[in-house]
Amino acid sequence: MFRLWAKMWKENRLLRDMTVEDDSGANRTKKVMDAVEKVCVAWDLPKPIWLQANIRDFKHRAKTRFGQDSFIEHVDFDWLEIHVIEEDR
Repeated sequence: MFRLWAKMWKENRLLRDMTVEDDSGANRTKKVMDAVEKVCVAWDLPKPIWLQANIRDFKHRAKTRFGQDSFIEHVDFDWLEIHVIEEDR
């Protein structure tokens, strides 16, 4: 089972969180992208742009934060954090 935890933060306070599960046979990248899209649809957010810093952080820690600079439209929070909390074995 693959699980991704998404958290929305503003002024160091957790506004919302959501866990997305995926037990499909897709590769890790597809699962991550699908999970981020599900979060964006559920919270009515534009999809974030993956900057080099996001890619680097995610590769090393399976966790990254998307700030205002990762969104084309204005968002009313400080950052969106995603974290892979369970991977397929």
